[in-house]
Amino acid sequence: MDLEIKILLVEDNLEDAAVTKRVLSHNKLNKDLVIAARGKEALAALQNITKADLPQLILLDINLPDISGIDLLTSIKKDNNLRSIPVVILTGSNVDQDIQKSYDLGADSYLVKPISNDALMLVIKKLFYP
Repeated sequence: MDLEIKILLVEDNLEDAAVTKRVLSHNKLNKDLVIAARGKEALAALQNITKADLPQLILLDINLPDISGIDLLTSIKKDNNLRSIPVVILTGSNVDQDIQKSYDLGADSYLVKPISNDALMLVIKKLFYP
């Protein structure tokens, strides 16, 4: 895939972050990857960054140690400067309520971990090559 996109991965689990990073690296999408281990860290970074440096994709875990991914998604979609950034939920939760709430709040896709290369790349292709 010949695509250069700025990606923010919000993931507190080092192993899951490494797996996602490997998938992105395998597809040459790790050049502009930023990883935040906490929701508050990610939100602060997003709110204090220039518009030109905003990520073009956010990969978001639901289960974070400080604020939930659902709360972070809500904040992103309420912010005029951030709401247009596609958000893909990457989580271990396959609970229908989490899936529905994520989509209701504006998530663009929902993938249950462990993620596969094919599943993540299919979502990215759909978002950037509709």
